[in-house]
Amino acid sequence: MDEQLKQIGERLRGLRDVLDIEAQEVADLCGITLEHYLKMESGEGELSVANLQKIAKEYGVELNVLLFGEEPHMSTYFLTRKGQGLSVERRKAYNYESLASGFRGRKADPFIVTVEPKPEDTPRESNSHPGQEFNMVLEGTMELTIGQKTLILEEGDSIYFDATQPHGMRALNGQNVRFFAIIF
Repeated sequence: MDEQLKQIGERLRGLRDVLDIEAQEVADLCGITLEHYLKMESGEGELSVANLQKIAKEYGVELNVLLFGEEPHMSTYFLTRKGQGLSVERRKAYNYESLASGFRGRKADPFIVTVEPKPEDTPRESNSHPGQEFNMVLEGTMELTIGQKTLILEEGDSIYFDATQPHGMRALNGQNVRFFAIIF
């Protein structure tokens, strides 16, 4: 995981260098402190896919370029076999498997997300990003907070929501939760 985060950080730094963008501008775009952003660039801070998506959209690069260092090439279709999507752990307890990494010009980003359980007293983390999001629980039980509302989603449950609202999820019952997520 640490090597992946460092590589993503290097790509962020490279993007800023090529486009001659100040770190503060990117931090402001993401709604985070300059210190937090610089930790992301150094591979020491936790990365949010939502923030990476904001950066990608703002500066006209594919999310895959930031996540995986690869430019998508397919424009008619892109097939991902079970368990073979490009994967990134943006935090210790979160793993994102991209299901459309090779498709150029995507209008949405589909992922299989695995979240590990955390101790009950762990502070809840939330993020927000432009657009909308769809989640469907494949395995386990997920607690999803959107704004002030907390919902429990069981296997087979799905939700579509305004992703500009602060939202965060956690695994319940001491077991991983796997869910299908599409970020529009």
